[in-house]
Amino acid sequence: MFYDARINDHGLPRDPFKAIVAPRPIGWITSMNAKGEINLAPYSFFNGVCSRPPVVMFSSEGQKDSFAFIQETGEFVCNLATWDLRDAMNKTAAPMARGVNEMAAAGLEPAPSRLVKPPRVAASPCALECVLLQIVPLNDIDGRALDAYVVFGQVIGVHIDDRFIRDGFLDTAAMKPIARNGYLNYAVVESEFRMVRPNRA
Repeated sequence: MFYDARINDHGLPRDPFKAIVAPRPIGWITSMNAKGEINLAPYSFFNGVCSRPPVVMFSSEGQKDSFAFIQETGEFVCNLATWDLRDAMNKTAAPMARGVNEMAAAGLEPAPSRLVKPPRVAASPCALECVLLQIVPLNDIDGRALDAYVVFGQVIGVHIDDRFIRDGFLDTAAMKPIARNGYLNYAVVESEFRMVRPNRA
């Protein structure tokens, strides 16, 4: 099949776009506003964009609390969402009034960050402490403003649970990170395979 994404004439019950761009890592974002209120929310439009220095991004459709808090204070933490934390992560996706602490509502214990003010999720095996680099509002191909914003943050601190460092390498599969597929579906990383990049011909 082919459909024109400008008019979404796919004829399917649900838009398949998110099922194609999948699985998507989940940025489980902790942020704090100037009053000290804490927000924790999962974003599936999330990824790393470079490694020197390490930079991550996530996209917010609408000016949600995470967006507003980060814009106000310029700091956030990306917590790794894992199989063991899937139910708690899902609870933090529920719409809650601004100022409600989703971390507490989901029964998660906070742990202090070292270099930024927002706390991290204590039970998460990895967390990235980030400082805001820039927020990019998006426009469509006709120049119309979209209610979507890409938040870029430079990683300045990294927390890793030592249990998952094996022979000098971080064992990603052992942490069982989860990722978002289309619709209400998720995936879990439980196994890996290796491929060696070929040399220049």
